[in-house]
Amino acid sequence: MSAEELTAKYILAMEKVLSQIQKTKGPITISEECINEVFNYVHSYLADAKYFQSQKKHETSLVSIAYCEGLLDALKLIGAAKNFPPLK
Repeated sequence: MSAEELTAKYILAMEKVLSQIQKTKGPITISEECINEVFNYVHSYLADAKYFQSQKKHETSLVSIAYCEGLLDALKLIGAAKNFPPLK
């Protein structure tokens, strides 16, 4: 699948999710176990990005690293991570 086709597929999927997802109301508590699980995903996406880069699948590598960055941003926004520099 081309990068153009993948982009179109992911945009449609995200639009569908955003049209159906519901925000949780009120304060929430996030366990350390849950935070650790998200960090595990971050490490997995980074490993995937490196693998796809080694396979010369740069578009897929970029998608994986973007997921990784998005999860780190979310952890930072909810106060579960701190003191990391922005990606350049």
